[in-house]
Order: sequence, then C-alpha cells, then structure tokens
Amino acid sequence: MKNLLSKSLSKKKLAIITASFLVFAASFGFLIFETTKKTVAITLDGQEKNIKTHAATISELFAELEISLHSEDYVFPARDTKVENNLEIVWKPAKQVHIVKDNEKKTIWTVSETVEELLNEQKIALSEYDKVQPNLENKIKDHLEIEIDTAFPITLSDGGNKKQVWSTSTTVADFLSQQGITLGEFDRVEPKTEEKVKENDVIHVIRVEKVTDVVEEPIKFAVVTKKDSSMNKGTEKVVTQGKEGLLNKEFEVVLENGKEVSRKLISEKKVREKTDKVVAVGSKTVNYVVSRGNESGGKEIYVSSTAYTANCNGCSGNTATGINLRANPNAKVIAVDPRVIPLGTKVYVEGYGYAVAADTGSAIKGNKIDVFFSSKAEAYRWGRKTVKIRILN
Repeated sequence: MKNLLSKSLSKKKLAIITASFLVFAASFGFLIFETTKKTVAITLDGQEKNIKTHAATISELFAELEISLHSEDYVFPARDTKVENNLEIVWKPAKQVHIVKDNEKKTIWTVSETVEELLNEQKIALSEYDKVQPNLENKIKDHLEIEIDTAFPITLSDGGNKKQVWSTSTTVADFLSQQGITLGEFDRVEPKTEEKVKENDVIHVIRVEKVTDVVEEPIKFAVVTKKDSSMNKGTEKVVTQGKEGLLNKEFEVVLENGKEVSRKLISEKKVREKTDKVVAVGSKTVNYVVSRGNESGGKEIYVSSTAYTANCNGCSGNTATGINLRANPNAKVIAVDPRVIPLGTKVYVEGYGYAVAADTGSAIKGNKIDVFFSSKAEAYRWGRKTVKIRILN
C-alpha cells in the first residue's frame, strides 16, 4: 500500500515538471519570436502606425496585414524592398475615378489628391474657357466623376455687333444664358434657341423694336375753273387762293437692329382741311383784229423786229395784258417796250398789218418789237428785219 502511494506521487510530480517545462519552453520561444521582430513605421492612407513584423519584404508585410494592393497604389519604398528595422513605409491606395471629356467616358485609378493633380497626371490641358465639374480644388474620392467640357469658338452677332466668344454650351438657349444675354419682347434668335451649337457657328441676336412714327402729309388742293361772261375770252382771274390741307398719319414701324424693315398705317387724322383754288375764266368773245382806221395819220418810226409764238418752251401763252394767245391764234399782237410804245396802242406794222401793242419781252428794249404768229414756221419766215410802223392812236 505504501509502495503504491509512493509510485502515484512520483507520476504526478513528473507530470508537473513536464508541464512546467513545456510552459517555459513556449514562453521562451514566444519571447525569442517577439524579440526577433523588426519594427517599421507605416503610413496607411494617411494614418501612421508602428508595426512589428517578421515579413521579409514590403509585399509580405501587406499580405501579413491582409491588405490587398492594387497595381496603381502608391507604395514607397518599392514593394520588393527588404524589411529592415525602423523602415518607413508609405501607402496610398488608388481610387477609381471616371473622367467624362466631351461626352467620352474613361475610367482610371489614381492616387492624386485633387482634381487639378489628376488632370496634370493625365496630361489633360485646360484653356481658361473650358468647364470642369467639380472644381479643380475638389478632393479626389472613390468613384468620383469628373466632367470636362472643352470650349470652342462661336461668332456672336448681337444687334449687328459681331464678336468671337468661347463656349461650352450645348444649345443656343444655354449659350445665351452663359453669355448673359437677355431677349426683349420682340427680339428673335437665329438659329432657334432649342438648336444645338457647334464649333464656328454664328448666333444672330436680332433686336426688334416697334415704334410709332407720326408723319404730316399735305392734302393737295384742286384748281376749280368757273366761266365768267364779264371777262374777255382768254383772260383769267384768281377768285380764291388755294391752300393745302394737312393730314397726320400714324404708322407702326418695325426696326431690326436699328433699321426699318416694315411700316404699317394704323390711323390717320385731318388736322386742316384744304381750300381749293378758284379761277374765273373769261368767256366774252373779243375781236382782236385792229380796224384800219386812218392809215394816213399817226407817227411813223423804224424799228428792229423779230417774231415769236405762244408755243415756245417756258411760254405761258398769256400776254402782259392778259390775252391768251393760244386761245386766240388769229390775234394781231406785238410786244413792245412800253417806254417807247405804250401798251394798248394800235399800230400798223409794215408787212404784218394792223395790230395792238399788248405784250412785252425781256429782250424788247427801245426801238424793238416782237410780232406774234400762231406757228413757228411763220415766225421763222419773218426772221429779223427793220420795218416801219405807224402809231394809230
């Protein structure tokens, strides 16, 4: 019994010793394992950490940290760099970004911090007129979509004034809004506002105005003739002077770019009535053929004579004493200088016959006379000659 108890105690003691040894060995091994780790400083997506590792390379270190690296990720130093104590590692994970340039979409991975950095990285040059959304200072985040509209030249004609502008607009309406152009009630645009715009298009903004124009127009008076039996035939007398009336016409005038394109009469009003001219025309028949009288009596003089008709250019047909020679083609009339032969004097002209001094002329001065004929042929035949005339009264 004593021996059995002694053997049992020996086995327990051995088990305790063995267990203690295993614990010690494990602890010692763990101590050795931990003390042989290398300490590295790693910046993971902007956050710095100190890590102990047995990894041989940076790639193994990330695998140990269960971090899956993308080919576009930024890792410094290189991924195959051996891990050493106090090594500083920087990792920036790439973000997926969509660039839509002029409606063409491209997906890339990048570690750029801002939109501007990304565009520089992609060698996308922008002009001052190009449009980018979001703005260049915007931070890059995963699945960000960047829209780039490249500006193109357009000629703008506003009210007839042309200039070249750069635009990223898609429609005429958008272009006008971008340029800060407002349209008046009657203004129009060519092409229409819903039309698409493209490079080198010409956009016409036609400024339309409707204005009122009041015009004064004269109302012509008529000439009314009335026969007067108390006046000799061939004579006229103005009874009532004619006077023009006045009419106001109101027009609606359409102006395009300052130039009149249409005019529409909308109202008219008489401001003053016209007064017709009334002329009395003699109807009394008078025989202008001079009687022979006493041929032997009277003063005789020699004069230079020419001939004229009532049908010359600029001739009125009326004599200085009011005889209408066109109405009385058979009248015997001479033109005289009243200082030599008074008007109304009856005369006898050698080769012409009995006549009355009833007319004057700008060229008839002194001892000159002009004899009347009804036709140019007769006047040409008379020509210019010196004749003797006799004063009968």
